[in-house]
Amino acid sequence: MTEMSQKLVLGSAPDSWGVWFPEDEYQTPWNRFLDELAESGYDWLELGPYGYLPTDPKQLADEVGKRDLRVSGGTVFGSLHRPERWDDMLSTVRKVAELTAAVGAHHLVFIPTMFRDEKTGRYSESPTLDDDQWAALNKGADELGRILLNDYDVRLCLHSHADSHIQTQPEIERFLDGTDSDLVSLCLDTGHVAYGGGDAVDLIRRYSERVGYVHIKQMDPDIIRQVNEENLSFGEAVKRGVCVEPPAGEPAPAAVIDALKEVDARLFVIVEQDLYPCAPDVPKPIAVRTRTYLNSCGLGARYQKA
Repeated sequence: MTEMSQKLVLGSAPDSWGVWFPEDEYQTPWNRFLDELAESGYDWLELGPYGYLPTDPKQLADEVGKRDLRVSGGTVFGSLHRPERWDDMLSTVRKVAELTAAVGAHHLVFIPTMFRDEKTGRYSESPTLDDDQWAALNKGADELGRILLNDYDVRLCLHSHADSHIQTQPEIERFLDGTDSDLVSLCLDTGHVAYGGGDAVDLIRRYSERVGYVHIKQMDPDIIRQVNEENLSFGEAVKRGVCVEPPAGEPAPAAVIDALKEVDARLFVIVEQDLYPCAPDVPKPIAVRTRTYLNSCGLGARYQKA
């Protein structure tokens, strides 16, 4: 096994099957998702929104195990910049962390609450934070990271995200510069970085020690221009097809993979092509083609824990 194949491990997520919510009439049933994920040649999965897959640890382990799949990490949304929401947020995160740890995973992808509704595009709050809110966000991230490590042996991986307060590269860098590297990692989503006008390869090279987990994704630059010109929400951009199959779109997957080879850590590289909503027969062929392409770039080996 080559050094690169030991370090970079390919997986996928419910997102690539058009899943954004625990329950939704337009989404693929969870058992079909697991079946098609395994049939598409993936070994690893991220759990996606809490409540989509079974939340009973034994049932989840059985369903994943009988398909020869393994779990790379859990996923949770939450607000860190509002201390008044801390208790509710922490209660939710603990449930997800407990399930994540119970199925043998050690990463929790934390997605900041979006300031625009995913379905309607309505603004729920200002798209920018003031200095006090930034201080609360960074302090909260450190505290949450400490809790997750101490109580669950799970590492907090903050996911920069479109229509969230950590979207642009300056916002990502402000977050990384303001948090403790021992407690908080970055879930580098290459597509969301591009959506926010940033450079994923530059972030990998300058913050390599902070990259703890990766979502590999490409965005259509023409639709990103529409987003900026028309003030579109991320949900509307996805409906227009902003997420595209590799090797199309930005950033170039091969350039990302070359940069990740230099990171001194084992990394899960999870495919996420936002497809909500989509017809049930759409995701699987895309997943197969994506895996085949990324395998050709050197991704796809089984993860071996040190």
